[in-house]
Formats: sequence, structure tokens, C-alpha cells
Amino acid sequence: MRNRDSKHAALTVVLLCILTLFVTACSQESDDARVSVEPKSLTPSILLITLDTTRADSLGIETDQVATPNLEALAEQGVYYKQAYSVTPTTLPSHTSMLTGLYPADHRVRENGRVIDNELSLLPELLKARGYDTAAFVSGFPLASQFGLSRGFDHYDDAFDNDDTERIASGTTDPAVAWLKGKTSPHFMWVHYFDPHEPYEPPEPFVSQHPNDPYLGEIAYMDQELGRLVTAFKERNEGRSWKIIVVGDHGEGLGDHGEALHGNLLYQGTMRVPLIVAGSGVEAGTSDLAVSVRQVFDTVLEWSGESRANSLSGKKAEPVLAEALKPYMQYGWQPQFMAVLDGIKVISSGDTEIYDVRTDPEETNNLDSKVEPDPVLWDALEAYSIRSLAEQTEEQQTLSQETLDKLASLGYIGSTGSSRIRDDAPNPRDMVHLFRDMDIGAGLFIRQEYAAAIPVFTRILEADPHNFMAALRLAVAYSVTGDKDQAQTYFDRARAIDPSSIDLRQYQAMHYLKYRQWDLAAPLFESVLAESPDRIPALAGLAAVYKHQGELKKSLLMLQRIVKIKDSPGLEWARIGQIRMTLHDTKGAIRAFEAARKMQADQFRFHMELGILYMADQRFDEAASSLDRVSRQHPAYAMALYKRAQASVLLGEADRENRVRQAWRQADKTTRPLIENERLFRDIQFR
Repeated sequence: MRNRDSKHAALTVVLLCILTLFVTACSQESDDARVSVEPKSLTPSILLITLDTTRADSLGIETDQVATPNLEALAEQGVYYKQAYSVTPTTLPSHTSMLTGLYPADHRVRENGRVIDNELSLLPELLKARGYDTAAFVSGFPLASQFGLSRGFDHYDDAFDNDDTERIASGTTDPAVAWLKGKTSPHFMWVHYFDPHEPYEPPEPFVSQHPNDPYLGEIAYMDQELGRLVTAFKERNEGRSWKIIVVGDHGEGLGDHGEALHGNLLYQGTMRVPLIVAGSGVEAGTSDLAVSVRQVFDTVLEWSGESRANSLSGKKAEPVLAEALKPYMQYGWQPQFMAVLDGIKVISSGDTEIYDVRTDPEETNNLDSKVEPDPVLWDALEAYSIRSLAEQTEEQQTLSQETLDKLASLGYIGSTGSSRIRDDAPNPRDMVHLFRDMDIGAGLFIRQEYAAAIPVFTRILEADPHNFMAALRLAVAYSVTGDKDQAQTYFDRARAIDPSSIDLRQYQAMHYLKYRQWDLAAPLFESVLAESPDRIPALAGLAAVYKHQGELKKSLLMLQRIVKIKDSPGLEWARIGQIRMTLHDTKGAIRAFEAARKMQADQFRFHMELGILYMADQRFDEAASSLDRVSRQHPAYAMALYKRAQASVLLGEADRENRVRQAWRQADKTTRPLIENERLFRDIQFR
């Protein structure tokens, strides 16, 4: 009897405690149990914050040179990972790893400006399937929706400022906080801050607080805005389960090992990043385990209710891998790979560097030949490097010039063509003296500042005589600036370095196009397109060649291929309109010009042609509207006035006689006889 009563009493306590959970969360012990079990009704809301270009040692958690109270508070409440690593020192590939759980060798996004494969499953897609509302707020153009990470988000905010390439932290925090208002269902929100990216220009008072180190001023400002975001997120989820993960995508060299920025080397300054996990049921502490940013994917999915072996909750030490392939892909230098296990870091870049990053965080003492790392680390590094370089296929270049310009303005210049290691390939760490010129020259080139680029690429080629990229860009720069002979000299030099290059054929074809050597340009463009059918510059070049050769229908086919793949092909639609007009295809020309006008808006310059076509199609109202938009500076403005007077008479407008007289007063030798003989004007006194 006593045993039955005690069981009844215990059951009563359990039922009361369950009821209390829904009302007051009666004790801390009860709340912890609720969070750790995470029943479906208490699925946590999740906030992912990514910090662009943020070194782990640039936070107040690790240095007294800057105050980051909000990040420090999160680290105290949750877990701070002291050995967290990026997969590559580049924004888009690193974030792609976070949202796919894959290394770059597997998702194949190696540079900014690439488009993510639609076959890859992205984290927000999987969370939506589990009932989450999803939103993202990104601050830098490398993560713009056009590159593919927006897939699966209900809302993707990439409304950049500053010439549409980036926005400061407050401009991202404000819409993110606004989105949170009214949210009741579990939500996943990703917020990306770009501020520590060069140039370092923090607002006041942070610029005054860090007059000698504006990079740290950017960090402090970013922390302030992150604090606003975290506060709003916690308030929205008060009384409910929530999780936060803060992670850097990569760091910044700041002069370490000769690298000022990032992207070229694999040392700690660019590869070790902040990583903090906090939230309901997370026990505070620190971890010395080497972890990868790619584990964000599995960690978030585990929080949503899935079982994921690769989440950050795992305790097993495994090699963490990374790559830096920019110098290999762009300059033909040695590819670089990295592996970290139990504090031992190995860099493979033609030769080997080994560091104990726990005792030597600045990597000043190369232990190669002095220590023998765990065979597991060697095996993982070798397997990854083989996988990373295997089956290299050329990326199809379909980005618009506007997109390339935006990336260039942020210092990102992508490679084209297939990568290969030169016979004399140097180790990137031995070429640090060229990094600045490489970045400056590439930026000048992509912005079409060719005269300024010539001395930069000349210096590069003098220091690295077999640098194909420098030789080719010198050839192009001389071609564009009008030095035909020097251009040919450097085209020949580039061919001697890499005779198989598709880029060489494309640029030399464009050189021949500039100098009206149609018969030399055509076969080169055709060979480029046979190998890479969607190369927009080659399609445009061949369209121009065919047009000059009188092959209008062939030119039309090239332009039609461009409009199928280009982001905003307004210019191509206008050129299609011109060709169709020449071919007397009135309706086809109208459709093409209308498409161009829609895309180009105020930049549309073919109102005259469209007005004439509308007249031919007896669409007089539209003709009048279009002709009214023709600029007075247009070389055929007199013709526009004549055609507008015709439309006015046909429409029976009240001011038709004045329009005829205006056309007569401003007539030229072409329109004067047309007006004199125009039957529509015979009852109007205009002389």
C-alpha cells in the first residue's frame, strides 16, 4: 500500500512539473531538461551570425586592444572554440561550406563570383522542410543572391549601399531586427557583417577610439550592432528555446607572414576564426578541439532535431582541412592545403611546413623534419589535396561586366580557364612581395584602367617571368591603349608560356576585332566557343565579327545565345533590335527594343528607332510617346521631329500644325524634301 501511494505521489509531482513547464518554467533544472530534450513543440529558433574578415585574436575575448562586450558576453554564456578554422580565406566558398557542410573540394566553389550548383542541398532548404521560417541579411556583394546562397530563404536581404557592393553593420541590423517583430514560429535567421573588410573605415566614436588601428575600430563597431541583434533575438524568443552561433568566414593577414589582406596564404591570421555557440541548454565553457566552419551545417541541423555526427557537439578529434588556391588558379603557383589535428598544423605548398599552433601561434618555428605528425593527419591532407585537384573543369564565365566590376571594387578578381601548375611554380609564401601588385593590377584591369595597369604588370613580369596572367594582361592593355606592336609582343610571350590557354585565344581574337582583322578574329572566337559555349565575351565578339562581315543572321544567333544566359542583357536586346530592323522584321525589332527598354530604363538610347518602328506598325500613340523621348542632341533629331509630326497628324492632335512647323524649322537636308512632299502635311501652312 505504501509503495502504491509513493508511486501515485511521484506521478502527481511529474504531472504538476510538466504543467508548470508550460506556465512558469518552475526551475532552472526543469528548463535545462526541456531544452536538452527539445520536443517538437519547443524546436529552437536559431540565429547564425557570420563575421567577415574577422581574426580570432581581434576580439576582446583574446586581446585587450579592443572592447567587444557583446561577443565576450556570448562567449561567457556559451562555448568558445579556441581552435576554429575556415575552409578557405575567401568569403563565398567559406559561407558555401557553412551552408552545405562540405569542403570546397566537394562543393566546387573555389572563388568569389561563382554560382553554387543547384544540386547541392542548402541548410535553409532543409530547415524550411522542418517547419522553419527562414531569412538572411547579408552585407557584402560576394554573397549577393545571384550566386546561389539565397535558395531556401523566405526572405533574402542583399540591398547593399556604397555603389551596391556593401553596407555597414547598422544597415544590416535594422532590417534584421524589423523582420523578427511578430515572429512566433521557429525561425532561422542568418545575419552577415562585412565591416572589418578593407578599406577599414569605422564610424565615430570607434575611429577616434582606434586612431592607429581602424581594423579594430571596425571590429568594435560590428560588436555594437551585433549586440542590438542578439538582444532583439533573445527578446523575441523569451520563454522559448533558442540557439546562437557566431562564426568568422576567414581572417585578415594584417602583415603576418607578409600578407596584408587575405586569400593567398594559410597562416593563422587568415585561417583561425572566432566561433561561439550559445543558447538554451548550452553549458558554458571553452574548447581546444580543432573544428571547422563547415560544421555549422550539421550543428544547426542537429539543433533542429536531426542526428548529425559531424556537429560541434561531437568530442572526437579529427583533422580539420583547408585550402588556398587563389595563387594557383590565377598565377600558376603551387596549390596550398592545410590540415590541423591536436594542435599540430601542416601546410603543404610544394614543400611542407609544420607548426605547433598551441605553443607557437605566430607560426615562427617550422618543425618540419623535427616532429612526425599523426599519420591520420598526413593521410587526410594527402587525400584532400588529390581530391581537390582532380577533375578540374573550367568554370563557365557568364557574369555581367557590372558584376565583375563590383567584385573588383572589393578586391576580388576571379580566374578563368583551367588551372595548372607551372613547371617552375613558386611557393606562394616566397612571392609575398608581389601580392600587392597582383591585387592592384587585377583591379585596374577589370575596371578597364589599362594605361595605369601597364607598369604594374610590367613589374610583376620582371619579378616572375613565366607569369602567364601578367603577360596576357599586358598584351590586352597595350592593345586597348593602341600600341598594336607591343600587344603582339606580349601575346606571343603569353603563348610561349601557355599555348593551350582559352583566355589567350579569346583576348587575341578581341585584339584582332579592335583592329578590324575579321578573318583572324572569327576562327579564334569560334574555337573558344567550341570549348566553352557560354563565354559571353566570345559570343559578343563573334556577333560583332559576323555583323561586320554582313552575316546578320549569324550575328543574331550569337546575340540570342547571350540573352539566354546573361543577367541583364539590355544591350544585346538593343543590338538584336538593330539587326532585325535592318532585316525589315518590324515586329521582331519592336519586341527586341521593348525588352531592351525595360531592362535599361533611363539608359535606353533607341527611342528614335522604336518610334519609327511603331509608325511602321501603325501604333501611333506609342510612336508619339517614344519619339517625344528622343534627345535634342541625337544626330537624327530632325528625323524624330518629322516622324513625330506625322504621328501628330494621324492622331489628330490639337497641336499638329505647330509640330509640322517645328519639324520644318529644324529640318536638315534629309528631312526638308520629305516634309515638302509629305501628303499628310498638304493642308498645313508650314513655310
